[in-house]
Amino acid sequence: MLWKVVSAGGVVRPNERLLWPQTIGIGMQHVIAMFGATFLVPLITGFPPTTTILFSGVGTIVFLLVTRNKIPSYLGSSFAFISPVIASMGANKNIGLALGGIVAAGFILFLVGLLVNRVGHAWINKLMPPVVTGSIVALIGLNLASVAAKNTASNWYYSTLTMLVILVIAAISRGFLGRISIFAGVVISWVIAALSGGLDPKSVQALSDAAWFGLPPIKHPVFTLGPVLLMIPVVLILIAENTGHVKAVAEMTGESLDASLGRAYMGDGLATMIAGFFGGSGTTTYAENIGVMAATRVYSTAAYLVAAIFAIALGLCPKFGALILTMPLSVLGGVTTILYGLIAVLGGRIWIENAVNFKLNRNLMPAAIAVIMGAGDFTLALSKDVAFGGIALGTVAVLVSYHLMALLEGKKSGQQLTARSQDLAAAE
Repeated sequence: MLWKVVSAGGVVRPNERLLWPQTIGIGMQHVIAMFGATFLVPLITGFPPTTTILFSGVGTIVFLLVTRNKIPSYLGSSFAFISPVIASMGANKNIGLALGGIVAAGFILFLVGLLVNRVGHAWINKLMPPVVTGSIVALIGLNLASVAAKNTASNWYYSTLTMLVILVIAAISRGFLGRISIFAGVVISWVIAALSGGLDPKSVQALSDAAWFGLPPIKHPVFTLGPVLLMIPVVLILIAENTGHVKAVAEMTGESLDASLGRAYMGDGLATMIAGFFGGSGTTTYAENIGVMAATRVYSTAAYLVAAIFAIALGLCPKFGALILTMPLSVLGGVTTILYGLIAVLGGRIWIENAVNFKLNRNLMPAAIAVIMGAGDFTLALSKDVAFGGIALGTVAVLVSYHLMALLEGKKSGQQLTARSQDLAAAE
């Protein structure tokens, strides 16, 4: 490892190291960047927040080890798990059932990583071209809209305030504050709610009673077929997110990381399995932290080690978890209205940046089917215990319809080319 002090404008590569005071400062920025989204997922799903924070830190260390310190990334809670987790728990809120599905998803992703590490990743690009990836991302955001609406309706004043604060900060701020506008907006609205009597007295009392140090709540998975099937489409999202992260880091550092793509899948898969075994949310590489790297031009993996250790420390503080649970649902509703919308819009961004041609039916129709299935939350119940929701059905629909239409169009083009050749031959 190289230790160096970098002047302004210099680039610190993944295998290079700043002095520890600088490394700790940048690592803390990564904690702030990941924190907002990472703790929102357990709040939405009902998972223990401190457990999720703890295993996001553990997962990040696992990821760094598996990728041999070549890919700088923080592994935080994946929003792709929210809808299938809620569906898996059922009316009884059985976290164990959802954890079983999370572990299964991590295991499948790990196997995909092993395969990619052995044969390469070209087949993934063929399976999920940009029109498919963008459709899956968009339908996830649309599928979650009803969750945001329910939380927003609990108190329109705080929900609207949260959205306005986030919008103002994002509009007028530049640099790092602008990048964490969502987190800052949540904190400000949360404080205003506390000062105006908007917190639940029971949660405030729980905060007062909570200890400063202790293990977070530990839950264990229960394996049944239904939740496992519900989580399978999430694997496709995790593949897309990890691929995008690796490509972004490679472009920023000027180093090819394609050879490490399989290890990235393996690292995230293993981290998700570990989290699922002990009660944490499924993980993914975080785009939020790419913003920190772009702003600081520091890609050293040591900064992520610092962030992971700090997250583990927070996870071992019950009072911190109790503090998070004082957040009003209405504030959560305001921020998730923006976040879920951003997920849906990100799908469109994928289409635009990859110049997807929607004049072609093989692109237009599969995407149309997928987003409506996600927004309408179509449900197919195979039995009392096995049912597929909008994300699962939309994912399967876009994959099958796209490849079916591409195959049929390819055959049609081939037949037309053959007929034209025969006509030319006859004319001669």
